[in-house]
Amino acid sequence: MNSMDVLKRRWRLEPESSVPPFEQVRLRILDLAASGELAVGTKLPSVRALATELGVAANTVARAYRELEQAGVVVTAGRSGTAIASGGDRLAAKVADAAEAFAAVVRDLGVPHAQALRIVTAALERGQ
Repeated sequence: MNSMDVLKRRWRLEPESSVPPFEQVRLRILDLAASGELAVGTKLPSVRALATELGVAANTVARAYRELEQAGVVVTAGRSGTAIASGGDRLAAKVADAAEAFAAVVRDLGVPHAQALRIVTAALERGQ
């Protein structure tokens, strides 16, 4: 099964979603890399091919790929294309570190857990 088939399996872009299309694509690729469904070294479809398949502008896919590259999840090698570089371990470690720092502040300030969860949920929703 090629990477295009894996990307589209049981998933489609939700145009009515409050989550921007580039973020939906980014999250899909990140999830597949983290789960191992897109193994390290798997070549992703070209920006143009994936954009055409999803019915979005090429810049939408290009932004998703660019953000994944900045996060170390994919690597782009010019005309050789874009491939999965990691399974998301580095990202998971960064998120875990941030969560530990947040938890330390919550504990230090004596913020109740329920309130801390509401705060982080609101912050995540604002970022969408």
